[in-house]
Amino acid sequence: MDNILNPQQIQSFIADGFVRIDNAFSAELASEARTILWKDLPVDPIDNTTWTRPTIWLGMYTQEPFVKAANAPILHKAFDQLVGKGKWNPCMSMGSFPVRFPSAVDPGDTGWHVDASFPGANPTDYFSARINVRSKGRALLMLFLFSDVSERDAPTRILRGSHLDVARLLKPEGEAGLSFMELAAKLQELPKRKEVLATGKAGTVYLCHPFLVHAGQQHRGLQPKFMAQPPLLPKSDFSLEGVGPLSPVEEAIRIALDY
Repeated sequence: MDNILNPQQIQSFIADGFVRIDNAFSAELASEARTILWKDLPVDPIDNTTWTRPTIWLGMYTQEPFVKAANAPILHKAFDQLVGKGKWNPCMSMGSFPVRFPSAVDPGDTGWHVDASFPGANPTDYFSARINVRSKGRALLMLFLFSDVSERDAPTRILRGSHLDVARLLKPEGEAGLSFMELAAKLQELPKRKEVLATGKAGTVYLCHPFLVHAGQQHRGLQPKFMAQPPLLPKSDFSLEGVGPLSPVEEAIRIALDY
């Protein structure tokens, strides 16, 4: 079977901005990845008194467990359905890992935002990186759960349907779009949306529209949360004009803009 996502899931992605895929990769693969990550953390995995920081950022892992997880066959088929066959590049590194630890301390990085997708004036400054209405440089936002994540384990917060509002914010900004910080400042103008928590077992993947508004949160559980958030990179910019055929990512933007 070529299609992993059924028509209802495709319509949910267009309307809500995300789709959850359970068992996208195995628990064993997730465990192998966590073993690698623990070695890079300046803490003792069995002594929680050493877990003194609410968040430690790791990133750009290219070892086999990460690449296998990113390129699970079920995900490749979903990418074809959401972005278009032959329109995306395989993910060969796992991107950033905000490893969150149980803590009473505010991590200070839990504001609502949309991930930027192409460099701004200063390529080394992420906050000046930009987002435009064609989502230049990003086909999907992806959330890979490498540990079990319950409601207490700092699940990513998602604003359902917010990708449609963001498309409308970006339209008048043209090809230049807005910087990460400029768009973040405008998010308070958006209509109220229902908050959804990205929970699930290790091996769960959330495939999200690149404009989806999301945020981290404080960890109130017992064990660290391991989640990666790599982008899926497109081979070319999305098309918003013409008659199609359209991918669900493009269709969501066109619906938002009344094309």
